[in-house]
Amino acid sequence: MFKNTRLSAILAAALFSATAVAFADAPAPAPAAAPATEAAAPVDAAPVDAAAPVAAETPAIEPEAPAAAAGATEEVHNPFSIQSAWTDGDGVTKGTFVILILMSIGSWYILVTKLIDQMKIMKQSKEASAKFWKAPSIAAGSATLKDGSPFRYIAETGTKATVHHDGALLEQIDLSTWVTMQIQRAVEKVQSRLQDGLSFLATVGSTAPFIGLFGTVWGIYHALTNIGMTGNASIDKVAGPVGEALIMTAFGLFVAVPAVLGYNWLVRRNKSAMEDIRSFSADVHSVLISGAMSTSEAGRAAGAKKIG
Repeated sequence: MFKNTRLSAILAAALFSATAVAFADAPAPAPAAAPATEAAAPVDAAPVDAAAPVAAETPAIEPEAPAAAAGATEEVHNPFSIQSAWTDGDGVTKGTFVILILMSIGSWYILVTKLIDQMKIMKQSKEASAKFWKAPSIAAGSATLKDGSPFRYIAETGTKATVHHDGALLEQIDLSTWVTMQIQRAVEKVQSRLQDGLSFLATVGSTAPFIGLFGTVWGIYHALTNIGMTGNASIDKVAGPVGEALIMTAFGLFVAVPAVLGYNWLVRRNKSAMEDIRSFSADVHSVLISGAMSTSEAGRAAGAKKIG
């Protein structure tokens, strides 16, 4: 019986030991899970408590983001603007700008003033056709024209040539040739007056592109210098000088194109105005010569009667 009892005790001890080992290796039972739940509760509660101030602070942060973005947009530097080229450029760049600006101002001034002069001459040509030839004499017709009119200047010059044909040397020139010379000189003076300023337009039209090209070359030189000094060929190092170069090229063309077009247009209008002036001078010359010859023939006839 002892044997059976002892064997039963050994078996019970072995079974207990196996059961203890099994419990030790098994996961924690329900009583152990309860503390985990209790520990998790503060963890969940902590984010909730921490989230409250974060949520309260969020509205104060969000309005500042657009303001910062707007400030960054206003401070963007455009290297391809005229203001940037003038601000960042050196003395050569600024001098080139000033030369092109003066050439542009001079071109537009000449274009406007010459256009006004041509319009006046065309208007005076119509007045001469309507009033001058209805007068009884060249002197009376000249009085009907406005002061400063090229038609009045030509008529008065021809009249003076018929009256003041005196002097030992001038008397060797016949009256017709002398009047022709004086009227032709008057016409040439009027033509020279009409052509004033056209040479400036031609000069601007031919040289402005090269001045702009010089500014372009100078800007590219600056770009290469920046690359060589910094060892960085990024766009922020090259954009400024390249933008400066492009602006100078465009500005040179902007000055040259109106000058060339204006020159050709004014030359064509001058040609039309000079045709009217030459026609008027030829008619005045014919009237003066015929009147002078009639007067001289009448004088000779009167002298012959006296002698007879």
